[in-house]
Amino acid sequence: MQQGAFEGVRVVELAQWVFVPVAGALLADWGADVVRVDKPEGDPYRALATQGIGVDSGSGVNLSVALANRGKRSLAVDLRTDEGREILHELLDGADVLLTSFRPEALERLGLGVDEVRSRYPRLVYARGTGYGMRGPDAGMAGYDASAFFARGGLAHVLTPPDRQYPINQRGAMGDRNGGMALAFGIAAALLGRARTGEGSVVDVSLLAMAMWTLSSDLLAALQGGEPRASNDRGTANPLVAAYRTKDGRHIQLMFLESDRYWAPFCDLVERPDLASDERFADHHARRANAAACVAVLDELFVSKTFAEWKDLLHTLDVPWAPVQAVEELLDDPQVVANDYIGDVAAEGGPAYRLPSVPVQFDEHPPDLRRSPEHGEHTETILLELGYGWDDITALRDTAVIP
Repeated sequence: MQQGAFEGVRVVELAQWVFVPVAGALLADWGADVVRVDKPEGDPYRALATQGIGVDSGSGVNLSVALANRGKRSLAVDLRTDEGREILHELLDGADVLLTSFRPEALERLGLGVDEVRSRYPRLVYARGTGYGMRGPDAGMAGYDASAFFARGGLAHVLTPPDRQYPINQRGAMGDRNGGMALAFGIAAALLGRARTGEGSVVDVSLLAMAMWTLSSDLLAALQGGEPRASNDRGTANPLVAAYRTKDGRHIQLMFLESDRYWAPFCDLVERPDLASDERFADHHARRANAAACVAVLDELFVSKTFAEWKDLLHTLDVPWAPVQAVEELLDDPQVVANDYIGDVAAEGGPAYRLPSVPVQFDEHPPDLRRSPEHGEHTETILLELGYGWDDITALRDTAVIP
């Protein structure tokens, strides 16, 4: 029942790339019927496979596309034609959500501007994902996560140490996938509101706003006149909130925010009770005043044991810490495995593959992951559901309304 939380909800998705399609995938995970309306030529995101991006060499599956479109159905139709737009409106007539990443001018050209759609379908939730928001001089500007989220949104600046000549590179689709989660949350809230009022509403999430939310701590500092920026300083405010290098070149992250609570037990654990009584390190204020000396002592301590030895030792003490792991180590992390944070996609006659699961679980269970559709895979099925006959479908294909 939990996996069908959106059972009976139909989402019509007009979107490309990652940000907005991820929102549709999350709704599909929990039971929504998400009909992806594709262009006859397909989503350009699929074409990144020609650059070697996203394709699993073992299965041949485009995992990037699969992650953003799992569990959906695909209808390929040319919305530039009258017949194509008629099909879309027949879908919208029975839909609960219109989910789109199209820019305002493109929506207006298709007769899908917010005012026109809301007047025609007052119960419809109209959900938009944009780069820069719906108002202001750059509202209609194209926005991707590396530009709207990472660059303009401040992350590149904050995360790049000042001694680097160029900003660090963003990891793939960071802003997109987090923005998709926020957009799905907004849609869920709008559906709840509609259940109470009977009317739909407009939901907006931008990558720029998502970046600012992600950087809330830095924005708070900026609002107080600060200039947040990454630095190479370690432990200057609290030596017990820092990463330390082990004997074999790995790192352990200490996160002793309540440093006075954890300092003495840690000193006992490492058989250095003298450090707890050292007046330079007696409490948080002393450790901050003598931060360089404290960091130097901890550096010497941590380099005396290997990464594995430190993990075994720290696991015996109830303190907040973590190993600094490589992404590939997550695949076998016992916490990842125990909590099913990576799911298996049912083969359904095709190759089996694995994907990160949605981070939300109900009753300690993730949703079952379903494969993503091939381009236009469900075109005929959806048209038949809308009442089209086979002669109609043939005519649509002959006139290139559908591929």
